[in-house]
Amino acid sequence: MSETYKMKIAGLERELPICPLNDNVSIAGFIIFGDVELTVACAKELLEKLPEFDYIVTPEAKSIPLAYEMSRQCGKKYFIVRKKEKVYMRDPVSVTVNSITTKSEQKLILDGADGEQIRGKKIVILDDVISTGESLQSVEKLVNKFDVDIVARAAILAEGDAAKRDDIVFLGELPLIFK
Repeated sequence: MSETYKMKIAGLERELPICPLNDNVSIAGFIIFGDVELTVACAKELLEKLPEFDYIVTPEAKSIPLAYEMSRQCGKKYFIVRKKEKVYMRDPVSVTVNSITTKSEQKLILDGADGEQIRGKKIVILDDVISTGESLQSVEKLVNKFDVDIVARAAILAEGDAAKRDDIVFLGELPLIFK
């Protein structure tokens, strides 16, 4: 039987699988895909904590259900920062990123047309988990190419030292597990 980490998120209890990152450190794997009850509850709680905003911007892929549900609840549009350029994109803009849950360098890409829609607007950068902050910084770097006003950086969970940050909005803490 595999180890799990029990936690309460948005009033709901969940057991997360323990996933090794390397020989010394493991994380509790938080995947919101398919958990509609949790997605709806987290979206509601995060929206209550956020300042006024125009749009949500989220990186592909794990936070997409959350961005969708927040958008559905508040009626404001969300934009997805993609990992690969798509044929429908007009004048795509990109930055590179390194994440602790992805083993290689990635590209983050925003459709230029989406960038023009968010230009000068108040936006929330949304992710499922903020850990090192690399993904968050990369999305921020990308959207800042469109002169946005970032009014909040938000996630369901803050992992490790990210929980000590005072510049992010989150619902719960996720520990790093050291051997």
